[in-house]
Amino acid sequence: MKLITEEVSQVKFITEGKGAKKKMYIEGVFLQGDLKNRNGRLYPVSTLTREVNRYNESFVQKGRALGELGHPEGPTVNLDRVSHKITSLRQEGNNFIGKAQLLDTPMGKIAKSLIGEGVTLGVSSRGIGSLKEDRNGCKVVGEDFMLATAADIVADPSAPDAFVSGIMEGKEWVWEGGILREQHAQNIKDRINALGGHQKLEEHKLNLFTEFISNL
Repeated sequence: MKLITEEVSQVKFITEGKGAKKKMYIEGVFLQGDLKNRNGRLYPVSTLTREVNRYNESFVQKGRALGELGHPEGPTVNLDRVSHKITSLRQEGNNFIGKAQLLDTPMGKIAKSLIGEGVTLGVSSRGIGSLKEDRNGCKVVGEDFMLATAADIVADPSAPDAFVSGIMEGKEWVWEGGILREQHAQNIKDRINALGGHQKLEEHKLNLFTEFISNL
């Protein structure tokens, strides 16, 4: 079986409560069935329904449904990188709507800070399973699919325009044929460095983005 991840950019971040009871959540479509996605894969809705039911029973309902900040290299949830706890995952047609609470862990605090500064983030499901290509070239996820987590928090690689709008106010990042031209990155970094110490947060965002790009 292979590690399978899927990014979703259309999620919202909401705040509930006030003062000491204030909590921040991610909410949106975490999984989609019977639809060929941008990675060329299709999840049969019957497979997702079965697996989500198991995940809800074994993890969500027992408070064990955790997710990380970033792109883990395997299916195991690393406790030192946990940023949120998935509190619900329900089916609406072929979509599976999730909600997750950002925690006061080190990674959870980083996620809250990035969101508070306007960085655009998405979520990524993570699981293991087999893939079989159909006659149309679509990679169909097998019935052996097992969900490791319904949502990690990620910087979405398939939505560069949205990501860049969260990184900085300028428009100097240019994508050409799916490639980020490095001279644009260096030019912006030089400009940020010249602005002085009060721009350290923006420099951190830029470094985060360039590190992300280098790992694609």
